[in-house]
Parts: sequence; structure tokens; C-alpha cells
Amino acid sequence: MFTVFANAWKIPDIRKRMLYTILIVLIYRLACHIPLPFIDLNALTAYKSGGSGPNTFYAMMLGGGLGTVAAMGIGPYINASIIMQLLTVALPPLEKLQKEGEQAKISQITRIVAVGLACLQGIGLTYSYSFQGIFKYHMLLAYITAAVVMVTGTIFIMWLAELLTEKAIGNGASFIVFANILAGLPTGVIYLQSTLNSEWITWVKAIFVLIIFVIIIGFVIFVQDGERRISVQYSKKMVGRQLFGGNTSYIPIKVNIAGVMSIIFAISLLQIPQFLHGFFTQNETLGKLTSLLSISHPVGAISYVVLIFIFTFFYSSFALNPLQIAENMRKNGGFIPGVRSGKPTSDYIQLVVDRLSWVGATFYAVIAMIPVIMQWTMGLDLGFGGTTILIITGVGIDIMKQMESRLLMRHYKGFLE
Repeated sequence: MFTVFANAWKIPDIRKRMLYTILIVLIYRLACHIPLPFIDLNALTAYKSGGSGPNTFYAMMLGGGLGTVAAMGIGPYINASIIMQLLTVALPPLEKLQKEGEQAKISQITRIVAVGLACLQGIGLTYSYSFQGIFKYHMLLAYITAAVVMVTGTIFIMWLAELLTEKAIGNGASFIVFANILAGLPTGVIYLQSTLNSEWITWVKAIFVLIIFVIIIGFVIFVQDGERRISVQYSKKMVGRQLFGGNTSYIPIKVNIAGVMSIIFAISLLQIPQFLHGFFTQNETLGKLTSLLSISHPVGAISYVVLIFIFTFFYSSFALNPLQIAENMRKNGGFIPGVRSGKPTSDYIQLVVDRLSWVGATFYAVIAMIPVIMQWTMGLDLGFGGTTILIITGVGIDIMKQMESRLLMRHYKGFLE
């Protein structure tokens, strides 16, 4: 890994992209520390330390800090992208745009949806802040200004993400989430350090946590690159006097088809009661439901695992279309050895996808629950979960692959050796 970075740094174009990435991330992190106008900083500090309201892992992962201009972060854009992916399959006009390659129009619609979601979320956060007494002045102008500033901040962050995608390395939105998680990791490290004392058992726990952490990263890397290759044979065709085809290829189907989307869906659904409880703090029913659906509670943990399985199969059904794959194979004269063309081929591909979904869902559930189990058994709450490890590792692998591909395109001799 370090060799790849060292070799990439020697190439001016890649070095410029790396420096550009650092600059954009610094600008974003600066925005995460600019408080909203009319905010009482002392009340905001007390609100953060209380751990109530929308101060959840999901909010901190996609947002840029409570009470700041970047409070909503890239969250509305991520949610809009997920909605558009689902609507592209459900709505024929959007499906037609995708088949025609009109990605620019789909991206523009995604931005508009993201702004709409940002407006709704901005109003909700403003109401939550006002209810918690964070504003210095309780007047309509303060509320409107805060909501407009947060929506503007989200639009600005969307622009930064697109700049990263265009001029830097990797996907911009993923990198913003990556930066949010890295910014929160020192808190977990400080907490782990604070638990250490003269007793030997605390040091054993710390070493055990580090070993588990390394094993999880290795396991994630192993599964991230895992794929099932379905062999495809193409029949020979006579075109004029020349014979074409007859070669063998394969269809690569990744184990983690759904990626981290199933976990994000599950977290967001479980945290709806907690978000509503931030508005209605006096409601005892919402309070009990929030406590019950907490991932640290057995009921919440079981619900979390069940939702991960449900959303993994749900997302996989949209991400891969066996009927379309089978039809494209038939048109190109391809077939799977031992499987008839048409519906039997699509059924076979669907069977493979279902089996991989079971493997992927089990993988996601295990990774997501390991930190929870550690909290139950050893009382260690590190401030990060399995989703953190998945995202950090996934984005890191993506960056490494992009650097390697750029080095290969330039035929970098030192790297190829």
C-alpha cells in the first residue's frame, strides 16, 4: 500500500489530484466547525454531551457536526441517490433515461431531490434545536436563517463532492463520509486509552480489541474482492468468409452486491423513533421504543440483523437483473454450459444471486454485530461500529485500485515490476 502511494506521488498528475483531495477535505472539515448564526455555543456543547436528539452514529457519519453550517453534510444527497436508484427500476421514464445513457439528466434530478430532502431535514433540525433551547434568540428570523444556512451548506458540500469525483481520486460522496468517520475515530481511541489503568485485565482487553480490529479489516478486504464467476460460452458465427466467436468468458457477481446500503437502510429505519423522540421528548412511548430499538438492546440487535438480511435481498434485486443479463447473452449468442437459454438461464443466475445474498447478508450482520457483542461482553463502547470498518476499508480499497489503474495507464515501470 505504501509503495503504491510512494509511486503515485512521483507522478505529477496523480500528486496534483492527491493534494487537491487534501485541500477539499480541509475546506469541508473547516465548514464542520463553523457554528450556525444565532446559536448559543454553551447550550450547544451541553446538547452534544447529552447525546440526545439526532446525535446518532448515522447522523455523524453523513453529517458534519451538530449546530454547524455542515450539520446535514452529504446525508440528503446519499438519501436522494438511494431513492433515485429505486425509482429508476420502478418508474419507466427514469428507466428509459438510464438505458439511453442520459446519466447527466439523472444526476440533475438527483440533485433536485437532494435539495428537497435537505429543506425538509433542515426544518426538522431547526425545530429540534429550538425545542432544546440552543438558539440565543427565539424568533422566526433565527429559525429561517438557520434552516437556509444548513440547506446552503449541504448544497456546498454536494459541490465539493462532485469536485472530488471529477478532479481527485475516488468517489466524492464516499470520500466525504470517509472523512466524517475518520474525524470521529480519535474519540474512540481516546475512550479506549481512558479505560487503561494499572490492572492487567484492561490491557488484555485493549490488546484483544486491536487484534479483533485487524482481523475484521482483513476479513472485510477478503470479502470485498470476493466474486462468483459464472462461465459463459459464445457460439461461433460466420460473418462473410470469416468465423467469429467461440470464446469463453464469465459473468462476475460480487459477494457484496448490496455494499453497505443494507446496513445504512437498517440503521436509518431503526433510528426513526430516536429522531422523532428528539422532537417530542416528553412522549414516554417514543422514549421506550427508542430504548427498545437501540442496537445495544437485544430486541434492537435482533431487529438490526433481520433488517440487514431483508435490505440485502431487497437491494440485490434492484442492483442485478437476471432477465436482462439472460436476454443480452441470448442476443450475443452466449450460453451457460449445461443451462438452456432464456428463462432457465435467468433462473440459474437468480439462484446464484440469492445464494450470494445469503453469504453477503451474513457477512454484513457479523461485521455489524461484533462491536455490539464486544460492548455486551467487555463493556467497551468504542464509538464506532461495523459500518465504520466497512466504509473505511471499502473506500480505502477503491482509492488504492484507482491509483493502481492510473499507474498502469502510464506504464509506470517501478510499479509493474
